[in-house]
Amino acid sequence: MKIVTVVGARPQFIKASAVSRAIKAISGVEEIIVHTGQHFDKNMSDVFFDEMDIPKPKYNLEINSLSHGAMTGRMLEEIEKLLVAEKPDFVMVYGDTNSTLAGALAAKKMHIKVAHVEAGLRSFNMRMPEEINRILTDRISDLLFCPTQTAVDNLKQEGYDNFQCDIVRTGDVMYDAALFYGEKAELQSKILEELDVSGGDYILATIHRQENTDDLNNLSQIVRALNTVNRSKRVIVPLHPRTKKILEHQSVPFEFTVIEPVGYVDMVQLTAYCFMVMTDSGGLQKEAYFFGKNCVTMREQTEWTELVTNGYNITTGASEQKIIAGFEDMAIRKNDFSTQLYGDGKASFQIINSMQNFLSGN
Repeated sequence: MKIVTVVGARPQFIKASAVSRAIKAISGVEEIIVHTGQHFDKNMSDVFFDEMDIPKPKYNLEINSLSHGAMTGRMLEEIEKLLVAEKPDFVMVYGDTNSTLAGALAAKKMHIKVAHVEAGLRSFNMRMPEEINRILTDRISDLLFCPTQTAVDNLKQEGYDNFQCDIVRTGDVMYDAALFYGEKAELQSKILEELDVSGGDYILATIHRQENTDDLNNLSQIVRALNTVNRSKRVIVPLHPRTKKILEHQSVPFEFTVIEPVGYVDMVQLTAYCFMVMTDSGGLQKEAYFFGKNCVTMREQTEWTELVTNGYNITTGASEQKIIAGFEDMAIRKNDFSTQLYGDGKASFQIINSMQNFLSGN
């Protein structure tokens, strides 16, 4: 079985690393990695291939810094060319980026089977580009790998039982990765020493969603809320240089600790030892749960609704008052993290086995 894996953004590198390790352990499977270049900052791309111990991409398309339409169109054109040359059995795509949609479209138009990892997720906010990408990718995929029962239920409610596709609940490949790199971080990461912090005495926060970083009102309210939280417990924010420049250019003062974006191993270590996570990231909400940390999500919706339903997470939007109230709530909430909302850490093997069975007709 030959698989072309399309990745282009930071979380996809992490997910792909887990599945790549499963591929290495299974005979008769060849993987070719395509990096679209959607995230091109060295701290957010190259370092991951080094840290994740997965093969360097055979193809690097270097497509970035374009509008959504132009980026997706260019990716579609270039991916189509390499699929002609490689002739894979499957194109595997992850998540909800422009790279995800372009990879799926290119494959489907060439009658190549599409496997979508993280299928069935819904934020129910059609203003989010990610929501559009994930819905369209699901609709043209042959194998829909769902991380949770909620994702399965979403697809069934949308009528996917009537489509020519297989829906498979696998658990979450991010959990596979978190288990593996959690052990690696204990041995390799020095980030806690570098920041002079110890377990439980800081909050890990991130701000990267376009809806927040490109909206000065949202960004300012988030920063003011984190400033307030920082007065009771130190807040550490790995911040993209572009967002930091916006804050400085707009004279938005921040009192919390800003550091450069870090690699995944260091991020795992920061998550594992923090007091709480405050974020607008999708992936970090889950990683907070994996490492037994309560989470405040600074967005109106989350695609990981089971975290909210079960009390591990709270959504606040970008409201300064709601973020502060969310922090105060989660700071005293005692949660039981022994549940298995995202499987048993073996999702990657189930994905590859399902793909082999699909090809053989089993």
